[in-house]
Amino acid sequence: MAATIRRLEEAVVNRIAAGEVIQRPANAIKEMIENCLDAQSSSIHVTVKDGGLKLIQIQDNGTGIQKKDMEIVCERFTTSKLAKFEDLNNINTYGFRGEALASISHVAHVTIMSRTKDSKCAYKGCYNDGKLKESVKPCAGNLGTIISAEDLFYNVPTRRRTLKNVADEYSRIVDVVSRYAVHNSTVGFSLKKHGNPAADVKTPMSSNTVDNIRIIYGPSIAKELLAVKDEDPRLGMTLSGHITNANYSMKKGIFLLFINERLVECTQLHKALDSVYSTYLPKGCSPFLYLSLKIAPHNIDVNVHPTKYEVHFLHQEQVIERIQKAVEQCLLGCNSSRTFYTQTLIALPKSSQTNTSGQKETSGTEEEARTYGYNMVRTDYSEGKLDQYLQVQTQPSASTSAADKENTVPATASATDDRLATGTPAPKRQRKDMEERFPGNRYKVTLSSVLQLQRQSEKAVHEKLREIIREHTFVGCVNKSFSLIQHQTKLYLINNKNLTQELFYQIMLYQFGNFGMLKLSEKTSIQELALLALDLPECGWTPEDGDKVDIAKYACQFLISKAEMLLEYFSIEIDKDGNLCSLPLLLEGYIPELERIPLYLVRLVTEVEWDEEQRCFHDICKETSLFYALQKEILPVPSSQQSDEEELKWKNITEHVICPAMRTTLLPSLQRAEDATFLEIANLPNLYKVFERC
Repeated sequence: MAATIRRLEEAVVNRIAAGEVIQRPANAIKEMIENCLDAQSSSIHVTVKDGGLKLIQIQDNGTGIQKKDMEIVCERFTTSKLAKFEDLNNINTYGFRGEALASISHVAHVTIMSRTKDSKCAYKGCYNDGKLKESVKPCAGNLGTIISAEDLFYNVPTRRRTLKNVADEYSRIVDVVSRYAVHNSTVGFSLKKHGNPAADVKTPMSSNTVDNIRIIYGPSIAKELLAVKDEDPRLGMTLSGHITNANYSMKKGIFLLFINERLVECTQLHKALDSVYSTYLPKGCSPFLYLSLKIAPHNIDVNVHPTKYEVHFLHQEQVIERIQKAVEQCLLGCNSSRTFYTQTLIALPKSSQTNTSGQKETSGTEEEARTYGYNMVRTDYSEGKLDQYLQVQTQPSASTSAADKENTVPATASATDDRLATGTPAPKRQRKDMEERFPGNRYKVTLSSVLQLQRQSEKAVHEKLREIIREHTFVGCVNKSFSLIQHQTKLYLINNKNLTQELFYQIMLYQFGNFGMLKLSEKTSIQELALLALDLPECGWTPEDGDKVDIAKYACQFLISKAEMLLEYFSIEIDKDGNLCSLPLLLEGYIPELERIPLYLVRLVTEVEWDEEQRCFHDICKETSLFYALQKEILPVPSSQQSDEEELKWKNITEHVICPAMRTTLLPSLQRAEDATFLEIANLPNLYKVFERC
């Protein structure tokens, strides 16, 4: 017997339709976020409980809902965005069906509180199955709308049982909110769990796409982004977005696709872009992609899927091919080099003890104490090299001699020469050991300002970096700015300028008043040197600063007035006629770049706070250390004009003068662990892993 066809009750029809639109909590939040965006909101706050099954609350500061519309707002097919079917051809809003709130109200208890700009108070209504439970009531409230949905799928027990994994549902909600936050960067988003004061997703208002990607997905993705743009008037499409370059990959890719501002999925486009990246990324790895595609409204059909996750548009194959070419062209433009990033910060030493081979000390059987190949250290930092005795002689230049020929002030920096010649580590650098680090000081420092600066330097020491510097093995010079050193099983790229500046600053502090002299063979007018400095772009002189000659005269007279103090404490000799006669000898065998003297003298005048004692000593030490630091020349010499002997000379000084001095004297500060002064570029265990896969 044939079954009887019956007309379903309206409540059953609505509940079935609601199950198609609202498949899980993330779908409900997507629909409500789109309503907020249609209401021109600039701030959207989402709160959920138990993965959205117990409570979903979304608050915005948009235009709100008028009181007269509160009665029908949760009925099916009620909308403010569409009047007739033809309007679908030019739809520019997220919503148009009028089913979102209706569907939610059929599977949850919905409460809406809203206030418009021209309303004196807010109005609140409670809904069930698309109808008001009771009349709308006035209440206090801010501009905008708050929608709460409680006990989602309370009347659909089968669906409720399939959504028992609360953590999985919350992760889907985070994904939806994150995607909309990236695309709508001018809108502030926040997502948090109910009762938790901290937000899991939070973006500021008036931000930009790259910053929001950095906040949500991390800086490792943001720093590898490439902007992609394309336009084809023939196809009526405009493409914009950000994609990661060939330096970044992940196991599970992230693909954010918005077509005409809608979050959608397009399997064909995803596969096409994966095929492009397959030639750049390792097998099994995927990129991060955010694409915003705008197509002429009359070329797209948005009325395809109840959740609006899918759309159909004309010339789909041509559009996908055009996007594929745009992405490939963008990747080709950045494929001239590959960058491999490593962790800049140096991890603090672990509590367990390590032996000289870098392996943890263990007790027990011989097997437990065995040192494996990937943990073996094959160098000894305490061993010297033969070439340190065959250095290129650092003859004084035409205008200087390495030390005072008359020996009126002894070069006390050579007192550390025994430790510089050998590779032995320095003793522990406590204040009581200062005499061991800088022996032979004639003048004992008693000035409280200098002692305070010394204490500040010691408090800021990074212990792990100190161990690396003290026990390093020099590998080689990359250039004047960077060198390679090895510590145990790791290879580091170090910034020579930062470390030598800190080295000479500490020498200035701990040998205060005990410097030798670098006598100039010919006295040089400070006024003339100041004029040379004012012509350099580094000086930053502008016509508003005044006449260069007047400034140079002032600088000369000013330094003459400070000559007695500069000579007594810093061995900087200036005669009564305004001539520079000598510079301090900070390190035996090392002469700074003399072309920087003019800029150094001007900075002593302009950058030093002369009226306060401690600040004055600090600034002089800082400027002097900057002058002495290893760095590029102000007027760089082309490599074709630089002789092999000159290159060998500065490389020998770096390896056999600077590095031994850092090993015995330098106290690296905490800042050096944060500014990429030490960059780990390789370590032996990871190299073993790489070659094991080959």
